[in-house]
Amino acid sequence: MPDPAVEDFSVGDVIVGEPLTVSRDAIVGFARAFDFQPFHLDEAAAEPTFVGRLIASGWHTAALGMRLLQKGPFQGGSSLGAPGIDELRWLAPVLPGDALMLTFRVVGMRDSASKPGLGFVTAEVALSNQHGATVLTQRFTFMLARRGTDPLPPRPVETGEPEPVTEPDDAEILPFLRDAEIGLVRDLGAYPFSAAAIVAFAEAYDPQAFHLDEAAARRSHFGGLCASGWHTAAAYMNRLLTTRARDAAYTATRGPVPESGPSPGFKNLRWLKPVYAGDTVRFSTRLTDKRASASRPGWGLAFARNTGVNQRGEPVFSFDSAVFHRWES
Repeated sequence: MPDPAVEDFSVGDVIVGEPLTVSRDAIVGFARAFDFQPFHLDEAAAEPTFVGRLIASGWHTAALGMRLLQKGPFQGGSSLGAPGIDELRWLAPVLPGDALMLTFRVVGMRDSASKPGLGFVTAEVALSNQHGATVLTQRFTFMLARRGTDPLPPRPVETGEPEPVTEPDDAEILPFLRDAEIGLVRDLGAYPFSAAAIVAFAEAYDPQAFHLDEAAARRSHFGGLCASGWHTAAAYMNRLLTTRARDAAYTATRGPVPESGPSPGFKNLRWLKPVYAGDTVRFSTRLTDKRASASRPGWGLAFARNTGVNQRGEPVFSFDSAVFHRWES
């Protein structure tokens, strides 16, 4: 299947895709692997939480948006990658049985200053449900080649299987947000990216050739099988919750554990380097700001800078998050 080219898009283009129905099993399956908060796992467990019902992880919704993007505007082909997401907002919950539809609008185009024959397309994407409610919006840029341009040469990379990772045994007190120290950094531990896991995620959410097939990936400019950016983001969430569970257990022996809620969105997400099969990414989060919620008494918003570095110490991932947390006991 031919890959999309710069000539396929113009500023002002609007493409509306076919709907995709989100099953309960898919919601729970993604949550078990990456975002195992109670309101993503089980109806009964969700009832007493901030959310009050079973909903899809926001990262799951974003990954489904990538699947709809590849199926629709990319016509089943592959781009040359995306440097990141300027802003993404989760506006309404995605429920079991919802049918999501993608609307893709081109808002900007420019030629690459450093790579002749390549161009960048900036798009605004919205996902809406069967009731016409918008559940997600995002603005992002991706790279394409012009037709007839010689392909970029493959990067000289080595792929393989990651080294075994040992789960840390450290634990810290989880403070209520009112008492949390601005600037506090929490190491979240390491996440290994195996070839099998990269392919499995890509088959479900981001079936571009360089995420799916080692031989095709070696021929691409990436030079080897690499993870979907949404796989990297989901791995961050896995590490955040794994570390939080350990901290919560430690905190529970000393006092009340502050509840965490959902996120309204994020900004400035950047995929700084490819994450290859065999890489291990260590994530961390730093609290940058906080404020009490005006609409949710007893709750507040925690703002954080989140990063990931590979086993060579190279930054591969970063974004700025906002998440609801209990303000005080």
